[in-house]
Amino acid sequence: MAPRTAGSLSAGAPPADTAPHPAAWVRGLTREFAGRRVLDELDLDIAPGEFVALIGRSGSGKSTLLRALAGLDRGVTGDLGVEGTAAVAFQEPRLLPWRRVWANVGLGLRTGDAKTVALDALEEVGLGARANAWPLTLSGGEAQRAALARALVREPSLLLLDEPFSALDALTTITMHRLVLRLWAHHQPAVLLVTHDVDEALSLSDRVLVLAGGQIAFSERIDVPRPRQRDHPELAALRTRLLIELGIVTEG
Repeated sequence: MAPRTAGSLSAGAPPADTAPHPAAWVRGLTREFAGRRVLDELDLDIAPGEFVALIGRSGSGKSTLLRALAGLDRGVTGDLGVEGTAAVAFQEPRLLPWRRVWANVGLGLRTGDAKTVALDALEEVGLGARANAWPLTLSGGEAQRAALARALVREPSLLLLDEPFSALDALTTITMHRLVLRLWAHHQPAVLLVTHDVDEALSLSDRVLVLAGGQIAFSERIDVPRPRQRDHPELAALRTRLLIELGIVTEG
């Protein structure tokens, strides 16, 4: 397949050699920064409704891959596409401080009653009572709920989460994990979660990937039923394997 600039996503059929109709696909994706190749002809498929967690060391290219799938990086080459639409929730909520919370959620919606749609989305994430608040009055967890509502209100086929919980305290993170799983089960998008947290990846995902050397160096499905206990034998064994893949612990 001839490489192409992949800044604009393909909305057509996936490449013929992949499984039928993945939610998102990447073929030969490459990205360089100042002569350093961060992504090196990377290949990846994400199935419809699949929850995938992507981990790796800092600078390994996790957010670069996510931004490419979101159509936000015009410097990548290769082939990639999303079957439908993609929406992103970043580490920073990125709410416009001069717009009410509901207006942030409904920003850019192409519907006759964007406010009603936004209000419904805020109710779904437990923020209905804060719809008319200014963003600067929200707590960190509330701001991330609003950002999640803004992403889901567009009914994406692919939800991209770029370390959205890393700045939250432990109790708020647990609450957000439960919320994300509930919303994922209801809306059923495919999800790509970028995280540094191995336990977060194990708790949430159907499949965990390790990005190293510009490619997917490790991939493993997680079949443990949710909600998951951290000390489950399969999760404990996979946690050790992931730490080995990340170079944090060594075998033996």
